[in-house]
Amino acid sequence: MLLVATIFLMTQLIGNEQFLVSMILLALLVALQTISLVFYTERTNRRLSKFFQSIRHADFSSSFSENHLGKSFEDLNNEFNQIIQEFKKNRAEKEEHFNYLLTVVQHVSIGIIVFRRDGKVDVFNNAIKKILRVNHLRYIHELSAVKDDFPELLMKLQAGDKTLVKLFLEDELIQLSINATEFKMRGEAYVLVSLQNIHPELEEKEIESWQRLIRVLTHEIMNSITPISSLAATIQEMLVNPETNQIELSRLDAEDIESIHSAMSTIESRSRGLLNFVEIYRNLTRIPKPNFRHFRVKELFDRAHELLKPKFEQLNIACSCKVFPEDLMIVADPDLVDQVVINLILNAIDAVKAQAEPRISIVASTNLNNRITIDFADNGHGIKPDLMDKIFMPFFTSKKEGSGIGLSLSRQIMQMHKGAISFKSRQGEGTVFTLTF
Repeated sequence: MLLVATIFLMTQLIGNEQFLVSMILLALLVALQTISLVFYTERTNRRLSKFFQSIRHADFSSSFSENHLGKSFEDLNNEFNQIIQEFKKNRAEKEEHFNYLLTVVQHVSIGIIVFRRDGKVDVFNNAIKKILRVNHLRYIHELSAVKDDFPELLMKLQAGDKTLVKLFLEDELIQLSINATEFKMRGEAYVLVSLQNIHPELEEKEIESWQRLIRVLTHEIMNSITPISSLAATIQEMLVNPETNQIELSRLDAEDIESIHSAMSTIESRSRGLLNFVEIYRNLTRIPKPNFRHFRVKELFDRAHELLKPKFEQLNIACSCKVFPEDLMIVADPDLVDQVVINLILNAIDAVKAQAEPRISIVASTNLNNRITIDFADNGHGIKPDLMDKIFMPFFTSKKEGSGIGLSLSRQIMQMHKGAISFKSRQGEGTVFTLTF
């Protein structure tokens, strides 16, 4: 406004020679005011430039405190200072959050490695140092000192992959359960791998499994050996004179001979049962290697339904089979999977045959993890809670008739297919067995 007023005054004095000196002074004043206006404007630009540079370089140590330029500049400085304080607060919160996560990662007992697809390691925790016996790790290929093909195995992992690896470190066997996931950060792909030494747990479970198996084997063998031993002793007493320790057939009457004959028949029967038990055990440990091929899931149901149709009709059992989609395909050994399907249906038949309206439902579909699942549901009496941890044990059965190897055999077959068998059961409501391929 002063500049406009000064210029207006100059225009009024133009052409009047007696005010020549005043005009010169006014011209100088206009020049000074113009220069002052330029500096005033540039001061604002310099202040904005300094503010934006602080933001760009994350330098929040600057402050704006010149208050002699007027209220507008004072308000601008206050806004700049408040914005810088907010940025400083957010950065402090992010650093605290990062340190918190880093502390958690370093504290967990599961080994964690985060690396880029070029092999450069970004993060690894103390558990990795303890598990793999390494102190420094900059690139994945440095783990070749642990095992030659170990870096290659880690580099090939994709999101969701799981694998087991055996390593010998300092003459100690460790078995690692490895899980991988992928994520992107700043446009670059990263792989997060977790490693857990499950060798102690596997040893514990293996010992527990052997103990259970030995108890079952001992029980079955003793059931056969005890009567055989008792009957053999009885026959020995009947044939041998305790005074002379000689066999005296003349002492035997018709009743004694009949007793010996009956005892020998029982011994033969129990021996045959024992041989059959051993044969079943041998078959359980000799499952053939799967011959994988691609076929429709519906074919499994058709074969099983055709085989068991007479049993369904005899017991008036309603059995429904559904496949979603209808042309769902599976890669497996059809002969081995047939055994599993038939065994589960037979178990379901046994569970529902005493029900007023026996029903069995079989549904095949693809789950959220893109894996094929087959559910065998029945409306039977369910599994007792105290038996749930025993049903996959070899030779264990709650039926009056049965060898007790069906579910154990089924689980082995599913493991050979890299799959799993699981179940859910409630007493009085029924049971659902699920095959996952």
